[in-house]
Amino acid sequence: MADLELTSLHASLTDRALNSMNFLNEVSHHYPDAISLAAGRPTEEFFALEDLHRYLDLFAEHLRAQGYDEAAVRRTIFQYGRTKGIIHHLVARNLAADEDVHVDPEAIVVTVGCQEAMVLTLRALRSGPEDVLLAISPTYVGITGAARLVDLAVRPVLGGPDGLDLDELVAAVKLARADGLRPRACYVMPDFANPSGLSLDVETRRQLLQVAAEEDLLLIEDNPYGLFPAQGHHHLPTLKSLDRSRRVIYLGSFAKTGLPGARVGYVVADQTVAGAGLLADELSKLKSMLTVNTSPVAQAVIGGKLLANDYSLVAANRREREIYATNLRAITDGLAARFPNGEITWTVPAGGFFVVVTVPFLVDDALLEKSAHEYGVLFTPMSHFYDRPVNALRLSCSSVTATQLEAALNRLAALITDQLVP
Repeated sequence: MADLELTSLHASLTDRALNSMNFLNEVSHHYPDAISLAAGRPTEEFFALEDLHRYLDLFAEHLRAQGYDEAAVRRTIFQYGRTKGIIHHLVARNLAADEDVHVDPEAIVVTVGCQEAMVLTLRALRSGPEDVLLAISPTYVGITGAARLVDLAVRPVLGGPDGLDLDELVAAVKLARADGLRPRACYVMPDFANPSGLSLDVETRRQLLQVAAEEDLLLIEDNPYGLFPAQGHHHLPTLKSLDRSRRVIYLGSFAKTGLPGARVGYVVADQTVAGAGLLADELSKLKSMLTVNTSPVAQAVIGGKLLANDYSLVAANRREREIYATNLRAITDGLAARFPNGEITWTVPAGGFFVVVTVPFLVDDALLEKSAHEYGVLFTPMSHFYDRPVNALRLSCSSVTATQLEAALNRLAALITDQLVP
């Protein structure tokens, strides 16, 4: 028997970032009766199997309208496909309709979820041990894990109460360079960030682009939640839509706005590479050795949904947006009703899925296990996003009913109250 030592395998396998998602899934599996305010998955209320067939038919009809004969239609959907994707032109029209982002479809690589887009981008940018990624803290564990896989060091940048401290970003760039390192990019989620729930206002977005130009820094913009502003709030322009000098590499996903089971994301990489062409072309070389291509069947389903909605997913997600906005308000109002004396604090996001609750005690995996077992409610310890002990937890509003949410808040309140007792 050929036994292996864990220490003989890639160092990322012992990194907490790679264990976070598996751990949270395991807790959910072991306590199926616990109400989950942990998962950032979209609501399942409007899933319909017949939609899959309708979307496939629409995409097939689209191909026929483009001059494809029946053999070519079948081949496009059933066979291995173009590495950069077969719906890149539809994604470009979606970006124009929903985000006022206008790019050449050839600058788009359709990926296996947004996670692959992250890996491809970081793999391309990491050319040596001196390269580092800056990331607004707290940051999504997926980008941290992707960086670990490609041996790219991550340096956190203080987010602050408004989502980003520009002075801290400049200081982080200068400190990295003083240490002999090369900051390749800064990862940022400007809209309803995971996990903080915070958003950048328009002026801060413009200033961030200016700082990026002055410091010769790329920005990696991740935008899975931008179409879900809460009641009374508006959809803000993305960094990419404000970008006039191709500083922004834009990561997109149809997991929240299309359907997560399709596993379709994309990256807009319209930067030029001297002597080569578009950065997107370089990313496609990496993709050809990683996943060969993104499932054409899955792409056809997403393409059909875009065609069914005239390339825009704003109206297509109206019902989902109402659910998320209602649940988000229910969480913040529910916390206020249960903790009126100020001993517990929480964020009040302008949209998205997440609320962060700060408490006067340590929130770790052991407390999550206790909560699941004894109180029947799940959350995400914020330590998963900092890689250090934190007195805070993240709640998600996206995949629970109103009845479940009320019960979950009661259970959470009981846990917190018990923890407050000396």
